[in-house]
Amino acid sequence: MDFEAIKQAAAGYRQDMSRFLRDMIAIPSESCEEEGVIRRIAQELETLGYDKVEIDGLGNVIGWLGEGNKIIAIDSHIDTVGIGNRSNWTHDPYEGYETEEVIYGRGGSDQEGGMAAAAYGGRIMKDLGLIPEGYKIMVVGTVQEEDCDGMCWQYIVNKYFSSKEEAQKQIEFVISTEPTDGGIYRGHRGRMEIRVDVKGVSCHGSAPERGDNAIYKMADILQDVRALNENDANEDTEIKGLVKMLDPKYNPEHYEDARFLGRGTCTTSQIFYTSPSRCAVADSCSISIDRRMTAGETWDSCLQEIRDLPHVRQYGDDVKVSMYMYDRPAWTGTVYETECFFPTWINREDAPHVRALIDAHHALWGEKRLYADETAREKREGRPLTDKWTFSTNGVSIQGRYGIPCVGFGPGAESQAHAPNEITWKQDLVTCAALYAAVPMLYQPGDKSESVTQFRQSLTDNDIK
Repeated sequence: MDFEAIKQAAAGYRQDMSRFLRDMIAIPSESCEEEGVIRRIAQELETLGYDKVEIDGLGNVIGWLGEGNKIIAIDSHIDTVGIGNRSNWTHDPYEGYETEEVIYGRGGSDQEGGMAAAAYGGRIMKDLGLIPEGYKIMVVGTVQEEDCDGMCWQYIVNKYFSSKEEAQKQIEFVISTEPTDGGIYRGHRGRMEIRVDVKGVSCHGSAPERGDNAIYKMADILQDVRALNENDANEDTEIKGLVKMLDPKYNPEHYEDARFLGRGTCTTSQIFYTSPSRCAVADSCSISIDRRMTAGETWDSCLQEIRDLPHVRQYGDDVKVSMYMYDRPAWTGTVYETECFFPTWINREDAPHVRALIDAHHALWGEKRLYADETAREKREGRPLTDKWTFSTNGVSIQGRYGIPCVGFGPGAESQAHAPNEITWKQDLVTCAALYAAVPMLYQPGDKSESVTQFRQSLTDNDIK
């Protein structure tokens, strides 16, 4: 394989990728409102000569190259979060701007830059004849990831394949183009969205002793939730902190995997209440908890931890702990209901699909992470080439739920995700497009079914496809 030709082809598409990314950024595309950017992506894939371009019933856009039965997929979620407080942005987050090195605007790193690099990586494969015999390439722009990561791939698996086993058989692996700061990422923590509901009894605010204030009860529970995240795990600590899962005493089978991924966390992300008026005692209070799960934690152990908190036990039947369900309609109107449980997963570093990316990076760019400028250098230099994400991706379904091998390499930086003044680097687009183009010819399947997974979290007993 001519790696210099691949690098030259990617460099030659630098301006085209930058233009395409600027176009995507200019179209607001928050979750469930992605139609405009999906249609722009379909237009670009058709212009690039993809063999087939389609938009499925959920609103994902898929471009196909090649004729084989085996599939190598490249996934990019193309929805973004909102802009938050506009005054925190120094420039218009959608109009953006570009310099010689960077592109500014909402979605540049998280993660429409990945879509630009993937689209052109596929074009380079076609230009240079890099699609292996018996394979086809599936370039996917997925929707609603920011709302419910992985749900888009639940739809894809059930739409395009007769069963999850057939999907596992046909899809050799998926490259996630989520931002990786120049690294190759082989897993990440999972997450859950937990709800706690507390009941109270309202009364007139002039005599609060006649009622039972749900907000006061929740205030006690909130301190317990905070302690669960922040405490140590010493013997004399009543609420042992989540850091305990890094200790073989508490996590004998998976503490090493937990140390690789990082400890679990929990934080209160939302609070709600009901009250007859501002002159009354609140008769209910609810919170949402964002729970990040490391290796060794299960969905039911995470729920039980909340149920076992001292003040949750104290308030007994007045407290309900549950897991959220997701059912927001896609931009197409399709509703695909699923649970808000997103499993933890890790690949072995020597798994064939991970190895293919490592080998491609070594051949194209060397053994160390690349950085585009001094800002990127501060985050990347000295970090291992093969690593993991801090946040969650569509990999929670691709590999976490379905066992389809997944690995990450994408333009941009995690630190830019959801932040004001988001940027991505043009050189990252080139670096990633070249690597995507080189990977299929370097992939050696081997025993992919058993050798790829180092840790994969058990699923719930809910009837979820």
